[in-house]
Amino acid sequence: MSGPVQLVARTGADVAERLARSAAAAEGAHTATTEVPGWLDLHRHLSGTVVRRIPFSGLDHWSFAPDTGNLRHSSGRFFTVEGLHVSGPGTEWEQPIIVQPEIGILGILAKEFDGVLHFLMQAKMEPGNPNLVQLSPTVQATRSNYTKAHGGTAVKYLEHFLAPRREQVLTDVLQSEHGAWFFRKRNRNMIVEADGDVPVHDGFCWLTLGQILRLLRLDNIVNMDARTVLASAPALHDETKALSSDAGLLAWFTGERARHDVRARRMPLRDIAGWRTDAHCVSRTDGRFFRVVAVSVEGAGREVAGWTQPIIEPVERGVAGFACRFFDGVPHLLAHARVEGGFLDTVELAPTVQCVPSNYAPGHRPPFLEVLLNASPDRVLYSTVHSEEGGRFLNAESRYLIVETDEATTPAQPPPGYQWVTPGQLNWLAGHSRYVNVQARTLLAVLGPALRGEGAP
Repeated sequence: MSGPVQLVARTGADVAERLARSAAAAEGAHTATTEVPGWLDLHRHLSGTVVRRIPFSGLDHWSFAPDTGNLRHSSGRFFTVEGLHVSGPGTEWEQPIIVQPEIGILGILAKEFDGVLHFLMQAKMEPGNPNLVQLSPTVQATRSNYTKAHGGTAVKYLEHFLAPRREQVLTDVLQSEHGAWFFRKRNRNMIVEADGDVPVHDGFCWLTLGQILRLLRLDNIVNMDARTVLASAPALHDETKALSSDAGLLAWFTGERARHDVRARRMPLRDIAGWRTDAHCVSRTDGRFFRVVAVSVEGAGREVAGWTQPIIEPVERGVAGFACRFFDGVPHLLAHARVEGGFLDTVELAPTVQCVPSNYAPGHRPPFLEVLLNASPDRVLYSTVHSEEGGRFLNAESRYLIVETDEATTPAQPPPGYQWVTPGQLNWLAGHSRYVNVQARTLLAVLGPALRGEGAP
């Protein structure tokens, strides 16, 4: 006969409390925060990695399909670059898009030292990172990578994330990636607590959440994949009231999704309008937004020492920022219900502003962009440059901002498509799939220290 039924707590309050204790730990039991940038520099130097731009003809095992013009790998794995047609009331466009249907793993291994959770972070090289090596999750791998489709070595620590016991899982949620460049791409964002001793391989180190949060004040140190995993974890919030109830917020957001009748379909890359392909890139005829180029990676120090691949390169640094106001002492962020062609559900919650300014003519720039860019320094709660996903995007950086605003610039009754949300509400939604986009998750990861006015180390 089976034993007595045992109930467990429905909420993750205990997890949030443990994470909060780790966030309060400015230093850890193993590595000093100030040592991390130098440690990353050392691994950058030791890897000797060289990334070179090459013509498409220099790609190894990649080619344009004769029937569609799609860029594809000879193995049929990894990803393809195809065309996308997006249409809706008053809008229509075509563009290249990365299609990578497999679900990858972004996993951070956690373990208590001296009663405080520490996280096993990796000095990982990605060819698109401006500085090549950044602080990354313990495991950051597509299915093609960890099933060794590239013929390389095994992914370290992968076994902790493939079939963990439920009581070891601190957070586990499927999250979208950049909807402007990926077609319905999702990754499994996980934090798993280790059971037993964990050997620390070269290129890995244990850090508290507090240490990682301090490093998030520095440009291009913590990579996108680590930021999205941390933002997906539960956090403690002492809010009891907000401008909108949780039910009201969900009703508004569901309405936004319902009113955007946007349709996206894949199409042959060679047929997309307004784009041209030459020996070195696929680009818009007006030079705006982004281009598809090819690179060679040598001396990578990864599962495979070298390879070639297509990669997306934006034309300029972007801006992603939240306007922030305090209503009756409660912080609120102005979220935007943003349409992107690659989203599975058309709309996700995005920062107040998310754009590359040079893509827009004067007089046609996105709402609130000037408010964030022209804010006085005493109003800027957070301002740091972070790069986007370095495995698929080349030198894709954004200035991430949190700016305190007022009624004159961001009214309590926002325009259509915008809604004030509290940090707790945004964190609650980020614990579920396809509600909060990757740029908003980066800002959510840094929000607590920014609102407390904590500076860089």
